[in-house]
Amino acid sequence: MSVTRRGVLAAGLVGGAALLSGAGAGRPSKVAEPAAPDRYLTLPDVRPPGLTARRLGRTADGLLFLAPFRGTDAADALIVDDAGEPVWIYRSELLVTDVRVQEYEGAPVLTFWEGERRTGGHGAGTGVVLGADYRRVAEVQAGDGVSGDLHEFALTDRGTALIIAYPEVTADLRPIGGPRRGRVLDGRVQEIDVRTGEVLLDWSALDHIGIAETRTPLTKDANGTPGKVFDPVHVNSVQDDGDALLISARNTCAVYSVDRRTGAVRWRLGGRRGDFAFGAGAAFAWQHDARRQPDGTITLFDNHITDVGDGPSRGIVLRVDEAGRRASLVREYADGTTYGQYMGNLQTLPDGNALVGWGSTPAMTEFAADGTPVLEITGIGDGSYRAYRAAWEGRPADRPAVAVAPLPGDRMRVHASWNGATGVAAWRFRTGSETRPVVSRTVERTGFETAVTLARSPNVTAEALDAGGTVLARSEPRVV
Repeated sequence: MSVTRRGVLAAGLVGGAALLSGAGAGRPSKVAEPAAPDRYLTLPDVRPPGLTARRLGRTADGLLFLAPFRGTDAADALIVDDAGEPVWIYRSELLVTDVRVQEYEGAPVLTFWEGERRTGGHGAGTGVVLGADYRRVAEVQAGDGVSGDLHEFALTDRGTALIIAYPEVTADLRPIGGPRRGRVLDGRVQEIDVRTGEVLLDWSALDHIGIAETRTPLTKDANGTPGKVFDPVHVNSVQDDGDALLISARNTCAVYSVDRRTGAVRWRLGGRRGDFAFGAGAAFAWQHDARRQPDGTITLFDNHITDVGDGPSRGIVLRVDEAGRRASLVREYADGTTYGQYMGNLQTLPDGNALVGWGSTPAMTEFAADGTPVLEITGIGDGSYRAYRAAWEGRPADRPAVAVAPLPGDRMRVHASWNGATGVAAWRFRTGSETRPVVSRTVERTGFETAVTLARSPNVTAEALDAGGTVLARSEPRVV
């Protein structure tokens, strides 16, 4: 399908900036004046995301990546710093999920899924790959007549992408009290060559997972009412795992190891037909985001600690003894109070910290290795499917944006931002004639949009400076 988008819009830099040095840079003011609180003048159609951050300890390096389910005039995708201050805001006419940093052809890229959300918690859309300049490097669609779903868009080191699809099919529902030909959603996993679009692998959950494995009750609506289709499996993550795929299925409450060559299920972790005995605290239900870690453990987001009730939820690390068929709990990350009824993820970080995205609860928490919370961010729209932390250096292709608001007398309020830039330490404003502008003021960057009050001038230009005073980019002259 073709993707309609409103485009990539303004941004700034993470963190506080050092004072500048260098010829002509000027000495920046320690504190710039705050920008308008209700909207960005450089993005007049977008309001600030309104995140609240509470830092409680030492966090890992990198920025935070979110995709808030939103209302009107808010972000569809965000990169923010530890204060919840945006670095990059993306708006779309479509739903956006799974914003994260991956690697493609040896370079870091920004990826996400973009498409239409459909009834029943799935979607139809496209995997998007952006370069460090925020221009599209590639778009990936499912093949063989199905649409790529919102739950996964994972790049591999082979130049391929793993995606999920939810086509409607018919299946025999008699094992769970339904009709012989019931309307159901399959869970397809495809591996796509990013450059060519060729389908290299196409696995069907219903070819290998029995309907009786579902933990989702079959209702009358799901058993024949037009517009309502039963979802027995609900695949929600897939990962390369050597010669196998590691697949999480929410509605069977199980994680599957699937042979890449034959498609056969090698083992089931959890669920009605689980092959492993669970140690104390290791059992999970309605899980998301199953990942094999380099040390062989498996991490996942356990939406419900037991199969009854609603949480509280947690991120868990499991040691899975495939020979002895036993799974034991290594550690968990939880606050004991937060519920993620659906969506959610757990990301382990290089310094030993771990980040939990709470899914349907619009929050994320970073934990130290001992399980102590070190950062909490709340107010993430109506929830974010996943949340991540990663290193990222963005150098946008677009110029910085400038907006001017006249003030009484001979003054003006000037606002500057730059879409996705991660190297801006300060802004230098030049005013005067277009041919011979002079430095009017230099201030440290104070957030997504930096604002200053200047003497009124016929023109104004904003220059983005790095910590050494080098000009990274400058705006077009703005006629006042």
